This record gives sequence, structure tokens and C-alpha cells, in this order.
Amino acid sequence: MVDDAGVPTVEHPRPHMGPPPHGPAGATEIAHPELGDALTALIERALDLLHADTAAVLLTDPSGRSLVASAARGIAGEVRQGVRVPIGQGFAGTVAAQRRVIAVEHVGADTVLNPLLRDAGIRSLLGAPLVVDGAVIGVLHVGSLTARRFRDVDHEMLQLLADRAALAIQAELARSQRNAATVLQNWMLPEQPTPVADLDIGARYVAGDQLGIVGGDWYDVLETPSGAVLMVVGDVLGHGLRAAQTMTQLRTVLRTHALTLADPALLLDQVDRYARAYHPGVMATVWCAVLAPDRSRLDMSSAGHPVPLLALPGQAPEPVAVPPDLPVGVTLAGATRRVTSVGFPAGAMVCAYSDGLVERRGLDPDVGLGNLAVALRDAARPDGSPRLCGGGDPSVETICAAVMATVVGDTPVGDDIALLVARRRP
Repeated sequence: MVDDAGVPTVEHPRPHMGPPPHGPAGATEIAHPELGDALTALIERALDLLHADTAAVLLTDPSGRSLVASAARGIAGEVRQGVRVPIGQGFAGTVAAQRRVIAVEHVGADTVLNPLLRDAGIRSLLGAPLVVDGAVIGVLHVGSLTARRFRDVDHEMLQLLADRAALAIQAELARSQRNAATVLQNWMLPEQPTPVADLDIGARYVAGDQLGIVGGDWYDVLETPSGAVLMVVGDVLGHGLRAAQTMTQLRTVLRTHALTLADPALLLDQVDRYARAYHPGVMATVWCAVLAPDRSRLDMSSAGHPVPLLALPGQAPEPVAVPPDLPVGVTLAGATRRVTSVGFPAGAMVCAYSDGLVERRGLDPDVGLGNLAVALRDAARPDGSPRLCGGGDPSVETICAAVMATVVGDTPVGDDIALLVARRRP
């Protein structure tokens, strides 16, 4: 027979299972509300096709080293207690590690790691891996309250069901990550930078993915207790929620140390120490600048980040020769970070950005930087006759808008873009 979803079914007598589950043990528990429909449908289908008493889905955690109970029926507390099974250990962990269907005819402490399965009275188990593009994203298992020898057709049925469900679950997980990353982005990147005395500040952030999936680019401006101003533009390698999460942590570390440090090289050293200690494998480029309390001097240090542009009063924007030291997270014995200091008189303007603004497929980065310099020059001409304003100096918001219109236009971007423009008021 073939069911209405196209999954072949086999008619066979259902062994005596005892009384049906009831109360909390009979309810379907969901750890991820956004996955609720997909996981509930999977569990109900597994119970029906395999004539089972219990079912559970465990999904791989972000580390890829453990399975976390995400939905269950017939196993009280499986989800609410946050059951976590290391991959390679216990029943579900072995299914994930070996990437094949496994049956356990007699559940015991020697075959099952999770005591909740034994406490539920499960006598036999059958589990199958959820695999997408060669990666295990979870495990689906069903259980029987009476001793049962699962047949070959049961093995095939559960694996077929797991294969078909894995794609739907992966799609829901991706959508959930996109939503979470968007919320994170909106929280961490305000529409307007924090106001700072004596400075006009404008900024832009554009996600490089056509679906709006954010990455690890960010900007930050804040005035420290000493009166100095911290300005940062950074880019964590990668996209999506993981990169956005790492970005928020690096930003927090920078902000924290800026309470007591005013040297941008030392600030980047602290961020680098944090990344290498707690996020091995993470790499980020960061432009970090500290504007003196009297606003007369701008000290900059670069962790492998693109050079900023500086426009002094009456002069066109020019790249600042800030040496690109090692990116955050990269280790090299004997390497040190350097500081470049420039004067920042009244009317001076600095522009920092992430590489997505000037680097495109088929476009030389030097050409992209030149395009940016021309866009800044045209948006804020030193002769006081800006193209986009009727007279006087244009606002930094006008400058940001003009830069994005000129450099980006309506061309789809392949990478995130962060842009920060700060001008000292006359």
C-alpha cells in the first residue's frame, strides 16, 4: 500500500502494547515552537507507520557534538528536562555516529543512556538518522512498550520517513535562524548611532544575502567615561546566526575594555585574546579608532581591515595608511599591533566600512576604494557646493545616502556592508 503522502505502508498485526499513554507522557512536547508543525507531523507519522507507542526527535546542537531532545510523545519530560545525548554515546548518539538505522530489542542501562526511556517502560527501540547533504541534523526514534523485534521493512520505513522529513526540518531550522539573526541584527545595530558631543555620525548596514540573512558585520560608536569616543567597524567571517552571535560578543568585549583602555591596539589585543580563548577558529577583521576627549586626534589600529578614508577641511578624501595587522583570531609569534595617529580638526570627516562596500566579483579592490573616495568627494565637496544640497555642508546622513547610491546603487551585493561616517562639527 501507499499512503496519501506517497510513503509505502505495510499492513501487519500490532502486538499488544498495554494501555495507551496518557497525561504528560502522552502529550507531544516541542522545544522549538517554530518547528512545531514539522516535528509534530513527523512524530505522528512515525507512530502511525511503525505502530509504535513512543516517538522522539533529537536535533544536533550548534556545536555538532550533542543531540538535544526537541519533540517527543510518550516520554514524560524528554523535552522539558533538556535531555542532551553526546553523539557516539547511548542509543540516539550511536545512531547519529553510525548514520544508520539501529534497533534495540531489550532496553537496559547498558544499551540506553537516557534513563527517561527506561522510566517510560520502553522495551524496544528503533532509530534512524536525519541526514541532509551528508550532515547529520538529528535522530528520529520510536519505541514499543512491549518486547518487539523490528523487521527489515520497519527499518526501511523509518529511514525513508527520516530522509523525507530531514529536508523539511532543515528548511524550518534555516528559516528560524534567519528570523533570529534578523532580530539580533535589529537589536544590535540601531537605526541611528548613539549621539556624541561635537560629532555628526551616520551609518548604514545592508545584509549581503538576497534573503536578508545577516552576517558578522557591525559598526559601533560610543563615548567613554573619559570623554574619548570609540569608533569601530568590524567583520566576522561567515554569515547567519552564528556569525551574528559572535559579532555581538566581540562588540561587547570591545565596549567593556573601552571603559578602561584608550589605546586601540590594546583594545584589539583584548578582543583577540577573547576570540582565541573562547571562539577558536573564529576570524574577524576590525577597524578600531579612539577619538581624543578634546576631539583633536584620532588614533587608529587595524586588525586586517580595509583602510579608512579621511577628509580634512577643504581637502578631498584620502586613504589613511593604517597598517593592516593580523585579523582577530589569527596567531603569529612575535606579531604586534600598531597605532596610527592623525589630526582631526574641526570639519574633518572619517569614513570606515567593511569590505563588502568596495569588493565585488570582477571588481579590483583598489578600483572599489577609488570609487568610494570619488563618491565621498562628490557628496561633500570641499568647495562648499555639495551636489545633493542647496548650500552649506551636507549632513552625514546625506553623505551616507549618496555613497550607497553611487557605490552600491541597485546592484545586488554579495557580502554584508557596514558603513560609518563621522564628522567633527565646525
